[in-house]
Amino acid sequence: MAAQVGAGRTAQKQRTRAAIVAAAKELVGTGGEVTMPAIARAAVVSEATAYRYFPDLPSLISEALAGVWPPPAEALAPVADSTDPVERVAFACEFLLRGILARQGSVRAMIAATITRPDTVTTRPGVRFGLIDHALLPLENTLRVRDPEAFTQLKRDLAVVVSAEALFTLTDLCGLEPDQAVASAVRTATTLTEAAVRSLA
Repeated sequence: MAAQVGAGRTAQKQRTRAAIVAAAKELVGTGGEVTMPAIARAAVVSEATAYRYFPDLPSLISEALAGVWPPPAEALAPVADSTDPVERVAFACEFLLRGILARQGSVRAMIAATITRPDTVTTRPGVRFGLIDHALLPLENTLRVRDPEAFTQLKRDLAVVVSAEALFTLTDLCGLEPDQAVASAVRTATTLTEAAVRSLA
């Protein structure tokens, strides 16, 4: 009997946890604001219950986003045959920023949490880095070999531009519409890449 009760409680905990994650995924998909109280309401549990399963919002959002972003090779499949790093970087940048716009409520929540609690930064997906690495594959045997420091610096530069932080700076502080902000970031990313390619000439 005790074993049955224990199994029942375990199953109930799993259902509750799954309901919280499902509610988070649904809210993330709307692109609107994502908060722990809103997730708890959607999951029909108390906020305290949600916090018992997830210690903070970033850890919950991180689980809700698991599997949402495709692997870099899949994301860049439309430019897989291109050997032009500029074209590949432009595609990667737009892909990431469009994805961020579609999920911006959760992305903003993650950024806000990691600014106030830097120790939680590892919960952020870090999608940009895989996309940048994959986009720059054509330079692996050229720039990376000839000038490793320049190659590393290009990756750092792109990490600043191909990012949610850059996108929100352009929309929130510069007043650009989303499409304009994406175009501006893509232009900057391609300019950086073009400069690196020119250095090989």
